[in-house]
Amino acid sequence: MASRTTKQWILAAKPTGAPVRYFSNDTGLRNFIQSTVAPERFYVPPVPVGAPMRSGLIAEVLESAAPDRKPGDLVMDFHLGTWSELVVLDSATAQALAPLPNGLPLTHYLGAFGASGLAAYTGLARAGGVKRGDTVVISAAAGATGSMAVQIAARLLGAGRVVGIAGSDAKCAWVRDELGADACVNYRSPTFAADLAATTPGAAVDVYFDNVGGAVLDAVLTRMRKGGTVAVCGAVSAYNEDAEAKPMALRNWFEVVSMRITIRGFIMLDYLDEAPAILKELVTAAGDGRIKLGSGETVVEAPIEKQPEVWMSLFTGANQGKLLTKLIV
Repeated sequence: MASRTTKQWILAAKPTGAPVRYFSNDTGLRNFIQSTVAPERFYVPPVPVGAPMRSGLIAEVLESAAPDRKPGDLVMDFHLGTWSELVVLDSATAQALAPLPNGLPLTHYLGAFGASGLAAYTGLARAGGVKRGDTVVISAAAGATGSMAVQIAARLLGAGRVVGIAGSDAKCAWVRDELGADACVNYRSPTFAADLAATTPGAAVDVYFDNVGGAVLDAVLTRMRKGGTVAVCGAVSAYNEDAEAKPMALRNWFEVVSMRITIRGFIMLDYLDEAPAILKELVTAAGDGRIKLGSGETVVEAPIEKQPEVWMSLFTGANQGKLLTKLIV
């Protein structure tokens, strides 16, 4: 008989810990593994080579030494979970998940009622200082944070005009027709600059919520009102670029001086003391219909081996709203 070889997984030990149900996929994780920021200046500890990749997750408790966590409970961690089938979580940071109104899926705790929703709210209301009647522009408006920012600006903070920027005509239609933007511009269109000018008449943008940096930021700088504010949440356009070979270029940077523009970076973690009140407001708004979440999630079922591939699909625009991995074990 011919000799043959095969591959198989061997059970080395009985499982303990919490089995992961869902991973949160976020573009910001790219900076966890490589960033132009020195590790000691980064806002969370980066992931060193040889360490488990981190992300937010939802898991089911199997065993617990904490009196307020029991087997069967579902818990969430914003960003200290790992890409593992089983994890050990600190009860101090693992949040128990309460039922959501109108039967909304608990997965929204990883998006609309998690880091994405908190970043959208604090970026607009705190870093951006959005006031009633303001004109607000939001990039990556069809993503997890951007889709919440559009709705928060329009329906909770009373912005007078909300303009989204997204990567396709279909996504722009969703941003306008369901999320409530007054207009949305496709940044991949050859007429992007003219379209942006047409949707921001008078170059009177009060607040720009920036998720992408790069050419989109460069274009929006020319549409800012004197004394306007750019609230910088991310710079996804540069995350996969070689910063030395291709640094971010801004032709219109002097607009910041000429128009006295304030540029303010922010991190959702800076506002954790406000998180309970903000999340209560967001959950209430979803319950009464002001925040719409029906098509704001993209859930991909995948085994642990496919998790990097699912996460990387964020950078090609495969998602509408929040991208989640439903872990198949």
